[in-house]
Amino acid sequence: VAMQVPDDLREQAARDGLTTAPKLREALVARLSREFATAERDPFDDTPSCVLFVGINGAGKTTTCGKLAGKAKDAGKVCILGAADTFRAAAIEQLEVWGERSDTQVITRERGVDPASVCYEVIQQAEKDSADLVLIDTAGRLHTSPELMRELAKVVKVTRKRANMPVSVVLVIDATTGQNGLNQAKEFNDALELDGIIVTKLDGTAKGGIAVAISHDLNLPIYRIGVGEGLDDLQTFDATSFSRALVGEE
Repeated sequence: VAMQVPDDLREQAARDGLTTAPKLREALVARLSREFATAERDPFDDTPSCVLFVGINGAGKTTTCGKLAGKAKDAGKVCILGAADTFRAAAIEQLEVWGERSDTQVITRERGVDPASVCYEVIQQAEKDSADLVLIDTAGRLHTSPELMRELAKVVKVTRKRANMPVSVVLVIDATTGQNGLNQAKEFNDALELDGIIVTKLDGTAKGGIAVAISHDLNLPIYRIGVGEGLDDLQTFDATSFSRALVGEE
C-alpha cells in the first residue's frame, strides 16, 4: 500500500494538474480511503447478533465489550455480556465492572473452566431473554501459540453451532502495534476466519496506519475505533475521516 499509493498519486497529480499541497493532501485522503474494505453488515447495529472478541493480551477487548454494551443499551437493545476469559486474573471482575457501568447483564463462570462451555451458557441465556446483541470476551493469546489458537477455534466453532443468530468474530487490535499487527491479523484470520476488526488506543500518539494494511491485505472491514477510556469513546469507523487524521488533516 505504501508503495502503490504514492505511485498512483503521482499519476493523478500529473493528469489532473494537482500542483498545490492542499490539493495533493485531499487527493491522498481520497486515495487512502479507497484502501479500506467495506462491511456487508454491521454486527453491532444489524441485530440479533453475537460477536466474539479475539486478540492478543492488552489489546482492549474487555473495555471494547463494555463500551459497545453501553451503546447498545442507549439504543434500546437487550444486550448480554459473556465472560469467556476464564484465565486472566480479574478479567471476569473487569467485565462485571463494565456491566455495572452500562447496566448490562454479565454471564460468568468460575475461573479456569472451559471457555467454550461459557459461550454455550451465554447463548442459552440470550435465547431465554430474547437478547438483541451478545458480546463475548475471550482470553487474550499470542498468535504464535498454535495450542491456544486451536482452543480459540473450538470456542468459535461451539458458539457458531449453538447460536441461532449470526455470529461474527472480531479482532481487537492496538493502534500502537505497528507492522507486527499485520502478522497478528493474518494468524488470527487463518485460524478463525475473521469478519472484521476494531482498532483501539487511537487517543495516544499512534495514528493506527497498520489498520490500512490489515483492511487492504485481508479484506477486513473496520467496524469501530477506540479513542479513549470512557463509555462513549468508541466511534463508528469512517474511512475518509480516518484517512484525514492519518495524513494530519483536521
